[in-house]
Order: sequence, then C-alpha cells, then structure tokens
Amino acid sequence: MLRDLYNRVLALAAHPRAPTWLGVVSFAESSFFPIPPDAMLVPMCLARPDRALRYAAICTIASVLGGVLGYAIGFWLFDALAMPVLRTYGYADALARFTAWYDQWGVWVILIKGLTPIPYKIVTIASGAAHFDFMTFLLASVVTRGARFFILALLLRRFGEPIRGFIEKRLTLITTVAAAGIVGGFLVLKLL
Repeated sequence: MLRDLYNRVLALAAHPRAPTWLGVVSFAESSFFPIPPDAMLVPMCLARPDRALRYAAICTIASVLGGVLGYAIGFWLFDALAMPVLRTYGYADALARFTAWYDQWGVWVILIKGLTPIPYKIVTIASGAAHFDFMTFLLASVVTRGARFFILALLLRRFGEPIRGFIEKRLTLITTVAAAGIVGGFLVLKLL
C-alpha cells in the first residue's frame, strides 16, 4: 500500500500542476503524510534544473507551514489525533525517544532532525506536545528545512542525473554533514 502511494506521489512530479502538488505533499508530510517531498523534488529538479531553487523554496515554505499544523496537532490534539497518527505509521516509540531528547537538547533536536530524512512529522508533533517555544521552533524549522531542500536542489541543479544515485543512497549522510555544519556554525557564533 505504501509503495503504491509512493508511486502515485512520484507520478505527480510529471503532472502539469506539479509545483502545486509539490507544495501539497511538502505541507502534508510535515504533519501527517508518510511520503517525503523528495519523491517529487528530485525528478522535478532533474527535469527543470533552471527551476530547482524555486522548487526548493516551495518545499521549504510548504513544509514549514505544514510543520505549524503538526505543532498545533501536538499542542492541542495530542491524545485525540497525534498519537493515532504516530501509531499508524509506527512512530509512537520514536516520539517517546524524541521527547526525552527534547528535555535534554531542546532546539538542537529540531536543527538536527529537521535536516535528516527522519520523518519531520515526529519533530513537529513532538514540539507541540512538549510546548516548545513556538518562535524558536518556527525559526529552526525554516533553517533546517530550507537547508535540506536547497542543498538537494543545488546538488541536482549542478550535477544533474549522475548525482541522483549518490543522493538516493547517501541522502542521510549529506543531510547529517549539513546538520553538523549548521550546529557547528551556531556554536561558533555562540562562542564569539
């Protein structure tokens, strides 16, 4: 079932209204949908490298707005809606671990998890459930989601189809290195 849904999302990349669908998928993935926008972003950037940055911007804006919905679900509807969604996708245990990390690391969790392929809906819902400062959550979401999508778009724009296999196999490595760079940058700024 999940594979069929993935294939349908992938097919939307060729739809005449693909940018709109990219925004819809990015928004939904941040709060409840199981398929990441990468399924559309990669083929769209390869088909139209001249629009790669535009597509990254669509993903970023829609993902952050969807993250606001995920935050609201966690904040106001945790027991009624958030836990059933997380259980459906098998993320209930991940939420418990994430909440423990939140208590210890705070915003760093958002900065690191927002960049990686780990389902962002866990970050957004847990942030709301933990009543994490909303403005900090929003700023961290813009930074990490923007970095994630723009790095992907820039790599695809610069290197095209040859980089696709590398990205698909090593996206976690790429985003982890980017997360380390962002965290390192914040630490340097804090120490100055």
